[in-house]
Amino acid sequence: MAEEIINRVANSKLKVIDLEDFYPDGKRILFDIKDWLLEGLVLREKDFRQHVALHDWSQCNNAFVALHCSTDAIVPDWAYMLISLQLQGTSKLTVIGSLDHLESIIYAEIISDMDVSEYSDMPVIIKGCSHKPVPANALVLLSQKLKPVAKSIMFGEACSSVPLYKRK
Repeated sequence: MAEEIINRVANSKLKVIDLEDFYPDGKRILFDIKDWLLEGLVLREKDFRQHVALHDWSQCNNAFVALHCSTDAIVPDWAYMLISLQLQGTSKLTVIGSLDHLESIIYAEIISDMDVSEYSDMPVIIKGCSHKPVPANALVLLSQKLKPVAKSIMFGEACSSVPLYKRK
């Protein structure tokens, strides 16, 4: 007679956090302003303001937006600020930088707002593999947030985790 398989991980006090579970839905947009610059390099204020005012921003509705310039132009800070003010109330979040930077900022906000009290005095595994773009910075931020409350912190899977921290 075969023995019953018992899932000891499921029956343990071990808590697993998969940051992929916190991945917010929404389109990600990399918005390049180079086409609004003279020859892709020079920002003319009047022309730039006109582009911002006349652009159809509906594509950014409920999206996460990363503003950037793909040329070597020197873009004044106010230009990005002007666009971000136009997107306020339309996009979910607007930042300056790459899509990777955008994901990092999204997760920084999520982790900052996360209630970690359920992990108090518990061994915690931060799951490592994901199918969604979870930035490495999010793993760092989460481990720092958990350290004051968790009994121990590990990284990976329950069957092959890497110990990172154990309270003395």
